[in-house]
Amino acid sequence: MEVVFIVERLSVSSTPILAPAAPLNPGPRRPLAVPAVRLDRGSRLGAWQARNAAATIPHCIEQLEIAGNLDNFRRVIGESDADWRGFWFADSDVYKTIEAVAWEIARTGTHEFDAWLDDTIALAARVQEPDGYLMTWIQGVHPEKRFKELDWTHEMYVLGHMLQAAVALDRAAGRRDLLDIALRMVHLVDDTFGPAADAVGYGGHPELETALVELYRHTGERRYLDLTRHQIDHRGEGLLKVGDLGARYFQDHAPVRESLSAVGHAVRQLYLNAGVTDLVLEEGDESLAAAMQAQWTSAHDRKMYITGAFGSRHRDEAFGDDYELPSDRAYAETCATIADIHWNWRMYLADGGAKYAETIERELHNALAASLDRTGTCFFYSNPLQLRSDRYSEENAPRERTPWYACACCPPNIARVFAQLSAYVASVDGDALAVHLYTGAEIDVPDDLGGGTVTVRTSYPDDGRIEVSGPAGLAVALRIPSWTSDATIDGAPAAPDVDGYARRTLTDAPLDLELDLAPRWTTANHRVDALRGCVAVERGPEVFCVEQVDLPDGVRLDDIVVDTAQAPVTIDGGLEVAVAARRPADDLYSRPAVEAAGEPFTARAISFHTWGNRSSAAMRVWLPTG
Repeated sequence: MEVVFIVERLSVSSTPILAPAAPLNPGPRRPLAVPAVRLDRGSRLGAWQARNAAATIPHCIEQLEIAGNLDNFRRVIGESDADWRGFWFADSDVYKTIEAVAWEIARTGTHEFDAWLDDTIALAARVQEPDGYLMTWIQGVHPEKRFKELDWTHEMYVLGHMLQAAVALDRAAGRRDLLDIALRMVHLVDDTFGPAADAVGYGGHPELETALVELYRHTGERRYLDLTRHQIDHRGEGLLKVGDLGARYFQDHAPVRESLSAVGHAVRQLYLNAGVTDLVLEEGDESLAAAMQAQWTSAHDRKMYITGAFGSRHRDEAFGDDYELPSDRAYAETCATIADIHWNWRMYLADGGAKYAETIERELHNALAASLDRTGTCFFYSNPLQLRSDRYSEENAPRERTPWYACACCPPNIARVFAQLSAYVASVDGDALAVHLYTGAEIDVPDDLGGGTVTVRTSYPDDGRIEVSGPAGLAVALRIPSWTSDATIDGAPAAPDVDGYARRTLTDAPLDLELDLAPRWTTANHRVDALRGCVAVERGPEVFCVEQVDLPDGVRLDDIVVDTAQAPVTIDGGLEVAVAARRPADDLYSRPAVEAAGEPFTARAISFHTWGNRSSAAMRVWLPTG
């Protein structure tokens, strides 16, 4: 396996970039600050980001009070007599919401949430113990479990989210109050389980690793990077009490450098990989880089849903075997897609190549976008690719999006990703400005590339034309998606380099990139047993689906078959596909019918991310061909 990792190091930055992953020792690829990329509110990504600010973040703040997350803090210090509510890691939802607010401050400079931040952070400070410990479930419900059950207590996971929020808030608003709280807890963990401690300990739910690297980037103190490496180096030694779930569930079955397949709880694996890749970015560890390349191939070439979702098993919220991708029983947790967005961005910074940005684009426009409704206030936890007409609702897999969950990890996670979305649109790649996600935007060019502003005009993905203008002489690298068969720049073939980017130099006239958005049929690998004899329809980065609500009366979605000899046709608001309805059969098993289908007709297919907004009736992405 060829391993590509950072070999070129630039001088250590004295001022961290205001971005969610900004290496302190950057290589040839480095991110731009969140406020340096301003999304057009009329573009799809820009509209989603604006909705997040106006609706999703305020909704999360409201729900933290309704669901009891903040009362859990108050009860520890006698400011509330309410019973504990939520899961034992409910504190993390508070911190994820603070991080979402921090990135919104970075993006717009808003002061709308200042009073809430003041109250919430002051509350956390009152709850924190003199030695730095802070986790309300342990303090108020099970003090005897403090650092005793790292497999399940989520103490390090909660600290990771607190730390990420604290660093983002200090960078965005220049306020250290939460960071001071987080540092005391970090130092306690380091003194208890760090390289100089007598005991070794790592969390059952990875998340702290990437947060510690970000703290190192923010402060420049090696202590935090050393703690990260210490935890990664020891993971896989079997120190967690795994019980019936097994060590693979916790990614504790093998050393990280020897764990080459994505296994176990999907969110945990992907968060761990993000942290490991952060360490690669800072230290260039070849063995860890090789493991991450193998992990990426395992997760994305054999275990990813077409929508950019992960986790094929409801039991343990886990990855399944290679090519185990059932549509109707897909768990496909929203947080897994979010974790993978974080990981892919770090893999791009470490390795380069369009496949990472293309994966992020697939995830944003499909699995992540489908996880919330048009209002931005109701959410899916699980994101199946098929909803049967008679499927029952489960707690985390309901038929309809809900305003909140008992385990509410996904809604505030969604909020923080959309708030920081600008960070993934473009970056510096060597001597060029690389554009990864196509959306209307203004992008500030770093001074070392000559300064100025690049403007991107497009209605993508509704239209395939992207216009890029900016300072004459600026080199730009434009991602050419693998699904386009006829991409042109200024009328000539785009001819991307081996990394999937077409490089051009701007002139006084805008560059016109044209991507072929013709709808296309897609088949799955023949090893995906659940999808044999089925096709999906895609257009650009979007996956489409058919809902029961768009079929004629008397026709069940379960009965239709598609005619792939006829290409899908673009219509206003979606696509049209040629289908026919099978004649219903009473027998569960029978010989193949000579005439299986009735008269053909056309059915509307809609973007997957819009499904479930009109009804909770049946839906499916993969459509039978016979």
